[in-house]
Amino acid sequence: MSQSYDYDLFVIGAGSGGVRAARVSAGMGKKVAIAEESRYGGTCVIRGCVPKKLMVYASAYSEMFEDARGYGWSVAEPSFEWGAMKKARDTEIDRLEGIYRKMLNGSGVEMFDQRARLIDGHTVELADGKRISAKTILIATGGRPALPSFEGVDHAIVSDDIFDIETQPESVLCIGGGYISLEFACVFHGLGTKVTVSNRSTLLRGYDGDVRAHLIEALEHKGIDVRLGINPVKIEESGGRKLVTFDDGSTLTVDTVLAATGRRPNTNDLGLEETEIAMSKGGAIEVDAYSRTNVPSVYAIGDVTDRVQLTPVAIREGMAFVETVFNDNPTSPDHELIATAVFTQPEIGIIGMTEEDAREDHDVAIYRSTFRAMIHTLPGREEKTLMKIVVDKASDKVLGVHIVGHHAGEMIQCAAIAVKMGATKADFDRTMAVHPTSAEELVTMREPVAEG
Repeated sequence: MSQSYDYDLFVIGAGSGGVRAARVSAGMGKKVAIAEESRYGGTCVIRGCVPKKLMVYASAYSEMFEDARGYGWSVAEPSFEWGAMKKARDTEIDRLEGIYRKMLNGSGVEMFDQRARLIDGHTVELADGKRISAKTILIATGGRPALPSFEGVDHAIVSDDIFDIETQPESVLCIGGGYISLEFACVFHGLGTKVTVSNRSTLLRGYDGDVRAHLIEALEHKGIDVRLGINPVKIEESGGRKLVTFDDGSTLTVDTVLAATGRRPNTNDLGLEETEIAMSKGGAIEVDAYSRTNVPSVYAIGDVTDRVQLTPVAIREGMAFVETVFNDNPTSPDHELIATAVFTQPEIGIIGMTEEDAREDHDVAIYRSTFRAMIHTLPGREEKTLMKIVVDKASDKVLGVHIVGHHAGEMIQCAAIAVKMGATKADFDRTMAVHPTSAEELVTMREPVAEG
């Protein structure tokens, strides 16, 4: 006799992955519930990708106003109001959260606006003490910013806190060399804040070397103070500001310190220890190729598994979960060749292998071009675009494409289709260029750079 459960599926966490899995499962006729202690939409919609990108757009207007004069526009001296931007941004986020709730409600998913913990492989307990049973449980609680450990670090903010800042700081220190630190460094700089970036090593570790060098030069040219090879060791309050001391003895006083040195899976106080679900040393839930934990009825997707921390990946993992569990079609999410964008200014778009990684196992040819995009010519802006293609000599297969420049994120999405399909350099070469565009450079680079 089969056991009866309250729900076919109970989802913990209403971010992009959890909401997609819940909604699609309910659309297949399954009885589904979801619990979220914060806001619906998760990191991406509420305190990540979306509000950040809106701030990126806002910050880009400072250069647009300057460049407009080069195109014959008479532009009065512009001014920026942080409060107006914040109000408009927050209104849009409220609207998007409402859409998420409406989609879940329209699909028949029951929503619990409170925390849920696991009791066992088929039972969750809500914050109000109510216990609910489910045939399958999906954990999609995402990740959270991780603070580094040094004296006075509690005087710093993390990326989540940026969206609650009421008044624009006059100066900011961004600690960290990852994309979150650098994106917000560019945002603050574009809005008129004096910005310093510090990191113990280089910026964007793991990215292609040419990309990293190109970005560092671009940031410094814009006036961002980039300090590499130093670590903060202390933050002190000083007259309402923050006095930061580094391990080389130097100091810096700023209004705000952003600590953006990494993220950790959101697995605290989920009851995972009671269910003996396996976790990594870093606190991520360990899953197999089908997102199943070592407890057969419990699955996990998204940042909480620390596989690939990207919103579209979490959504794909959610869809693969539905196919596997409810459609009798075991599906493993494809984590190979994922295109990514970094919304610094200039933007970065990448797909595939870096030159450094490719050289470990391949004899490669490198095609590289650096040029000033047409949009920058009349204003006289010296910002350069970098395009780079990494090719395996033996097969002519394109192993990687790297772009730094105007609309790099948009371009890389299209290039990713070709690379994912296994395109060769010859395929790129025989593709007719779209002129005049920056993207045409991807199909007009005929000669590799000289070796050595």
